[in-house]
Amino acid sequence: MSPLKERYKKEVVPRLMELYGYKNIMQVPRLEKVVINIGLGEAVQNAKALEGAERDLTAISGQHPVITRAKKSIAVFKLRAGMPIGMKVTLRSERMYDFLDKLVNAVLSRLREFQGVPADSFDGRGNYTLGLKEQTIFPEVDYDKIDKARGLEVSIITTAKTDDESRHLLELLGVPFARD
Repeated sequence: MSPLKERYKKEVVPRLMELYGYKNIMQVPRLEKVVINIGLGEAVQNAKALEGAERDLTAISGQHPVITRAKKSIAVFKLRAGMPIGMKVTLRSERMYDFLDKLVNAVLSRLREFQGVPADSFDGRGNYTLGLKEQTIFPEVDYDKIDKARGLEVSIITTAKTDDESRHLLELLGVPFARD
């Protein structure tokens, strides 16, 4: 079992039950999945961009990414429906906890002048999305082998009903939020 999952069961669940007065352990918010997404607008002109992003995303997540395709045609961007425009990976259970542990303890600490992640990136339903400017902050990505620095998005989906519950859950799991 992942150390973060153990911490969730031993420390976070009792703390949240006390804080919000849950009667049943199943009412306590938990992590459902983590989705890592890279948008590849340049894939319209450069097909090689998909290969580089796929290699990076596989190294970061330990799982093969799925190609996301355009839903509509947009003439201004020379985009047709069905063209590849991104990649995503959905992590669940052990891989999700391992990734989140690595993100909080190894990756975010490598950012220059890191003050904490923004506390206002919740969607109103208890889910949190964090945008990262480049993939090179992950230790698995070899700086010499990347073709271009690409941003990526990490979405943490929880079963929390409100943003406040979700924020407390993530804080107790070790996510460092910026102080206002």
